[in-house]
Amino acid sequence: MAHLIKIGNSQGIRIPQPLIKQANLQDQEFEIHVVDNGLLITPIKKIRQGWEEQFKSISAAQIERDFNGTQNNLDHSSELPTGETWEW
Repeated sequence: MAHLIKIGNSQGIRIPQPLIKQANLQDQEFEIHVVDNGLLITPIKKIRQGWEEQFKSISAAQIERDFNGTQNNLDHSSELPTGETWEW
C-alpha cells in the first residue's frame, strides 16, 4: 500500500520497495496521468537508450560488410528511367 506524505508545500507518494521491484521502476522517470478514480504512473521510455553501446559493439568488419552489401544492391548505371543517360 502506498501513502501520501507531506513534502514542503506539496505531497508525495511513498511506494513500498517490493512494489517498486515488482514493477521494475528503480531509477526511472515517470509520467503521471489522471484516470477514472485515480492516477496512472508509467515510466518514461527513453527511445534511444542503449544505442551508443550497441553502436560501439559493432565491428568495423561488420560495418564494411553491411556498407558493401548496400552498395551492391544500388543501381549505379547512368541511364535514367526515360532512356536518357547522364553526362559526366
